[in-house]
Amino acid sequence: MTDSGPILQIYSTGPMTVLGFGGREILDQLDIGACRSEIIALVKEHSTEKLAFDLTGVKLVPSGMLGLLASLRQLNVEVHVCNPSDDVREVLEVTKLDQILQVYDVEIEKGEQ
Repeated sequence: MTDSGPILQIYSTGPMTVLGFGGREILDQLDIGACRSEIIALVKEHSTEKLAFDLTGVKLVPSGMLGLLASLRQLNVEVHVCNPSDDVREVLEVTKLDQILQVYDVEIEKGEQ
């Protein structure tokens, strides 16, 4: 996705798959198409029922990522957003995405795949 390494990081897989962004503050170089393809493959490969995104440290989410989060519901998975910053939480509220995604704070364990 970028020369500095992948932006999307896999913390755990299975019925509850947890993804994160390595604490990056701004997801400005996120390739939404590649990210979506990777997520779809993970969901299918691991029979994911719940997909959680750890936004710890993320302060700015591009609009394309918001669209991606909303569209993932079409995969028949519950989409969770964990640990959003106050600014990201406000954007989720203004866009009403907090009504279709589960948004909360939680301690995320970053285990092996």
